[in-house]
Amino acid sequence: MREVTPNELQAMIADGTALLVDVRERDEFASGHIAGAVNLPLSAFDPAALPDPGARTLVLNCAGGKRSAMALGKCAVAQAAVDTHLAGGIGAWKAAGLPVTQGA
Repeated sequence: MREVTPNELQAMIADGTALLVDVRERDEFASGHIAGAVNLPLSAFDPAALPDPGARTLVLNCAGGKRSAMALGKCAVAQAAVDTHLAGGIGAWKAAGLPVTQGA
């Protein structure tokens, strides 16, 4: 499992090398998420439903890192080529002073 910091993720998003998947529940996602993130809640998470990142790195995130790590475990079992998540989740992102957007 690979962890990226909020600043590393921000740089990856800015240069187009990351596709972010937020595994929090829909209401959490709607209350604030990283712009451009795709919402696939852990409660119904299926690695086969992950979008094709193309040449980008697929990065998972949640509130604090626990659920994205659980989703990475599901990816490993399904032999999906996903091994990266945001260290500390969106909580760390906000603590770093980085922006969030609201809505679905």
